[in-house]
Amino acid sequence: MAGLLLILAESALEVVPKSLWGHPSVLSHSRRVGKPPKLIILDRSYHHPAMRSLKRDWKRGRPDIVHFCLLEALGSPLNREGLLEVYVHTLNDYVISISPETRLPRNYNRFIGLIEQLFELGRVPPEGKVLLKIGRESLKDLIDRVKPSYKVALSRAGEPKLLQELMDELSKEDKPMVVVGGFPAGRFEEETLSLMDDIFSIDPEMLEAWTVVSRVIYDYERAIGLPERRIERIGGNYIIG
Repeated sequence: MAGLLLILAESALEVVPKSLWGHPSVLSHSRRVGKPPKLIILDRSYHHPAMRSLKRDWKRGRPDIVHFCLLEALGSPLNREGLLEVYVHTLNDYVISISPETRLPRNYNRFIGLIEQLFELGRVPPEGKVLLKIGRESLKDLIDRVKPSYKVALSRAGEPKLLQELMDELSKEDKPMVVVGGFPAGRFEEETLSLMDDIFSIDPEMLEAWTVVSRVIYDYERAIGLPERRIERIGGNYIIG
């Protein structure tokens, strides 16, 4: 059965850049958490004054977006059925590969601690089966590696299309890829859009990334008949929960 590739692209997830290590807001946060700036995830909630000097600052410092999106994706029936591959591509060209078995912390601070460990060590957990892995990789390199049969980005700059219709079409593909922006404002870089087969807009307003992710996954589940197949299992010794 066809599965779905979901990419959070240009995600606002990174460690504090070296140029900001000496800024008072970064040093204050560093002392509070007991970690050097180079090991801290950039977060606008703490580092807003320092971020004003950064290039494309409006697209950076929002790790909560990745957190919410991954909770939606990894907790979905599609993922539990082994029909979802999720990758996080960052604005600075890192890629996080995620095992479908991963159960992320619901608590935001614990999630940040996990991601800080990931950036420091390159993998989580440090030993045993890898659940999260990170490495330098462009979006183009990721696409070349996973080899999708059809690539579509969701952007307000795209052609208007009902999401239900799009997912019906993707369900007929061998290995479709949907790219959702993992950043808070602005649009995809032209380099990202040039890699796509098509670009579609599914709503006249800008929607939060996690809303888009949840709708994409559900409409794809519906298109492949997954809700019906799962509900048929209820009965006999089947236990819900």
